[in-house]
This record gives sequence, C-alpha cells and structure tokens, in this order.
Amino acid sequence: MFLDTSGLLCLIHRREPQHQEAMELFDVAVGKFTHSYVLAEFVALSDVRGVPRAEALSYVVDIQDSSEVELVWVTEALHRQAVGFLQTRLDRRYSLCDAVSFLMMQKRGITEALTTDHHFEQAGLRALLC
Repeated sequence: MFLDTSGLLCLIHRREPQHQEAMELFDVAVGKFTHSYVLAEFVALSDVRGVPRAEALSYVVDIQDSSEVELVWVTEALHRQAVGFLQTRLDRRYSLCDAVSFLMMQKRGITEALTTDHHFEQAGLRALLC
C-alpha cells in the first residue's frame, strides 16, 4: 500500500475524520511504502491542519527510521520523469508529489493508496480514504 500525504495526516491527527479508518487500513496492510516528496508535503500540510511542528517532524523521523514503512528517496531521474508526466497532462491539476507517487505505484504494480486525494482515482488508482 502506498502512503500518501493525506493518509499520513489521517494516521497522526486524531481530528481527521478518516483517522480510525486510516489506522485500521495501516494495521492490516502487508507492505507499506512512501517517498521523500510525501514527507516534504506532509510537513507543510501538518502546519496548515494545526499539527504541532514538533509532532509532525517527530513523525517524519519515525517514518525515516521505520522498518515497517519503506521510504524511497526521489532521485533526479525520477523527478525529471515526473515533470515529464505532468507536461503530458496539462489538463490535470496533479502536484509533482502526485506524479512521483503515480509513477512509483505503476512501476511496482501497486493500485491502492492510503489517501483522501481524489487525484489518485483520476489517475486510475484506488484512494482508500475517499
């Protein structure tokens, strides 16, 4: 299962409406992965949603050190590929982080994402928290 920015927020922030569902899905998932752009986006989203900065950063460190979640660091090649992906879809409002996520999921044959982001469904993937 891919862990997207909004899914991570639902896991950490009890006030998110999908918190309990996110916890349950996370607990039963066999394989979990995310990437470094998600963590960057997570820090910004946490600020907007009122998660204390220390708590958000502690969570990022936990994910970086986790044996349960595979963290993939975005390379220059993947970044460039994601920009190219966006250039072929100018009619969509996908973020660069989304594009990296879609490409990584496609490469791994993963179709489910712990996310509330409807862009995943637009891209033909399953957003588990929508």
